[in-house]
Amino acid sequence: MTQHPDIAEAIAGELRLLDPAVRLSRELADELLDPEFVEVGASGRQWTYEEMLAALPDMAGSTEDGTHYEPSGFTGVLLAPGLVHVRFETVRDGHRARRSSLWRRAPGAAADAPLRMYYHQGTPVPEGLA
Repeated sequence: MTQHPDIAEAIAGELRLLDPAVRLSRELADELLDPEFVEVGASGRQWTYEEMLAALPDMAGSTEDGTHYEPSGFTGVLLAPGLVHVRFETVRDGHRARRSSLWRRAPGAAADAPLRMYYHQGTPVPEGLA
């Protein structure tokens, strides 16, 4: 079965957001985050669009020589035209997290406008849990 292009675009966006070059660049990260973006991080902290863009260069995974997120198990579901739910897991420094995000095309945008991350949540996976 062929993957819907919007699902492929959202997964590619997730991978770009894990790239240190994107994390270090407010301009590149801004292309991927919706202006109404909200995140509930693995720490439980809630982040807004502006807070995330300001903090991203200093967060884990933002340097070439530091630790990086190792993503796996991507799945995506097209919830509606221009709205995709993506789920995957990451490992960083031996710590696993399950991640979920919503990617949307801006309301009223053209059908070929890019998807941007609207919501993201990371949940730590306790050691030993499958």
